Amino acid sequence: MKPLKIFIAATSALLLASCSAGQITQTSDQVAAVDGASVNSSDNTIAVRDVTIHVTKDGETGVKFTAINQDKKRDATHKLEKITIDGQEVAIDGTTEFKAGCNLVGGIPSEMAKLTEPEGACVTHVTTTADNPGFPLGGTKDVVFDFDSGQVTARAAVAAPVLESGKVNRQTGAEAHHESETSTTTTTTTSAANSE
Repeated sequence: MKPLKIFIAATSALLLASCSAGQITQTSDQVAAVDGASVNSSDNTIAVRDVTIHVTKDGETGVKFTAINQDKKRDATHKLEKITIDGQEVAIDGTTEFKAGCNLVGGIPSEMAKLTEPEGACVTHVTTTADNPGFPLGGTKDVVFDFDSGQVTARAAVAAPVLESGKVNRQTGAEAHHESETSTTTTTTTSAANSE
């Protein structure tokens, strides 16, 4: 009886182990939870993250990004010289040089005004503005960053800035549906009353 139990246990373990053989995990191809596009320079000295073309309902347009100087040389300072969206130059306001291990963070003026320069951190803020020839929300455009060490291109989404928490009252689907029914009933009642 004892050899039979050992056989069953060994067979069960083998079957269970073979069930997952060759399976791909759900997290094997996930990327970091960053809204925008990511790209590195060819020599890997500069990484550009969270690249997004921001367009507000008031027409304010610019490029949101974080550039990281990951140059191995401790004294290496890099400079962002120019940004273009599909060949159209983006205006950059602020100091665009950043030392090794430091970040350059950019965005539209209304969004950058919400940030503060962190104490003790090596982060520089700049504002970006661009003309909007009709960038479609949800579309994508090529954004080219020209650094002193080379050029990087990111395919960036055109999006509205993230809404500020607590400032917008969103309706749920049920509320919008109820409002629609109320509006239809009121219109039908008013039409019926006018026809009498």
